[in-house]
Amino acid sequence: MANAFFSDLLATISERGRTLLRRGDSADTKRDADGLLELCDALLSGRGEASGTAMAREVLDVYGELDAAGRRAFFEGLVRDFGPDRERLSKAIEQWRAEPSDEDASSLHFASEPRRQELIRRLNRAPGGTGDLVAMRADLLGMMNGHTDLAALDRDVSHLLSSWFNRGFLVLRRIDWSTPANILEKIIRYEAVHEISDWDDLRRRIDPVDRRCYAFFHPAMVDEPLIFVEVALTETIPGAIAPLLAVDRQHLPIEKARTAVFYSISNTQRGLGGISFGSFLIKQVVEELRRELPKLDTFVTLSPVPGFMAWVKQDKDLPLSDEDRETLKRLDDPRWFESPETTALLRGVLEPLAAHYFLKARTPKGRLIDSVARFHLGNGARLERINWLGDLSPKGVRESAGVMVNYLYRLDDIEKNHEAYANDGEVVASSAVKKLLKGEGRRLLDMRLS
Repeated sequence: MANAFFSDLLATISERGRTLLRRGDSADTKRDADGLLELCDALLSGRGEASGTAMAREVLDVYGELDAAGRRAFFEGLVRDFGPDRERLSKAIEQWRAEPSDEDASSLHFASEPRRQELIRRLNRAPGGTGDLVAMRADLLGMMNGHTDLAALDRDVSHLLSSWFNRGFLVLRRIDWSTPANILEKIIRYEAVHEISDWDDLRRRIDPVDRRCYAFFHPAMVDEPLIFVEVALTETIPGAIAPLLAVDRQHLPIEKARTAVFYSISNTQRGLGGISFGSFLIKQVVEELRRELPKLDTFVTLSPVPGFMAWVKQDKDLPLSDEDRETLKRLDDPRWFESPETTALLRGVLEPLAAHYFLKARTPKGRLIDSVARFHLGNGARLERINWLGDLSPKGVRESAGVMVNYLYRLDDIEKNHEAYANDGEVVASSAVKKLLKGEGRRLLDMRLS
């Protein structure tokens, strides 16, 4: 109710400001990148609340009308013309050098701030401005594509978004069948791990007594889930996704549930890329579930391994014998997993490779290759189990040869595990996973002796 009232109030202020602007010269603003940059400059020049809010809304509306070339030109203009006030910054530097003080340091800090940061703050005051800025950053990320010319702008935008979307502003809401339909439709659309085929499929995931779904929302984007997690309540740790999603599965009586399985975590806003919510989400959901169901004692994921097969196909230094490489050619048959003989042969090669992938393989910068692994291990989870043929969907077979993994969140060990990974790059893993790697070592020794 309060959010709706505030939104209506802002809209009223903005509309009155638009009326004032129409009586002035804003209607003559060019609807291209140059005209938009002029409008941004006018917005920064200082206006009353009503006209400033309306002008911010006008900037966002004009931006929405630009094509891709126009948006890139607009971004380039923000980098070129909306940096720090050089004269003011030079004076602040001279003052600091002449007589350093806390006051001068503060002046230097504010003088070094690019003008575009204040512009972004003012745009955020427009009705719907926060969501539009998130969408604008999604455009920006799409245009960067490894190029550095827009990096300064992205740093400024992401810096402000990180402040506005910090954990203190986020609201956790349970998603169930009574959730408004417009939000449920977005859950279907945004699901990024295991596709939701239709409304019936969605209902099977959020409505039964042994299923849960939670999402983070922001007060400025009340109908937009930022990230959500789907949870299955089970008796034991599962090793495959199909039984959890089966149409005809038997629902587990809630009193028998001992394990909470986080089987899908989806970020929904590309424009918030690099701003992490997942660790907060998992930890808060664990607390919610423990309050509701005190008998739950195991919290675990059933996670995909999206980069595994790309690594197998591209890495030339894999710990493989010639015989192993010949065996891997069986993956060329799209139905390889239907042959018991083939699956047995491939398991002997791919399971040790998966252990190597998680425990030993690194990018040139020394990071774990798998993004899902980085996320969970960075949150303090333990690599608990590698599951052979855990996901036989076309996507699972294509990306990971069906391999899935469990990451275990043991609450007493989370901080210790996080420190081991963050400080030393150590992958905390169960003995079962480490034994797979030892098996790889024995095979390599046999290769050398033969």
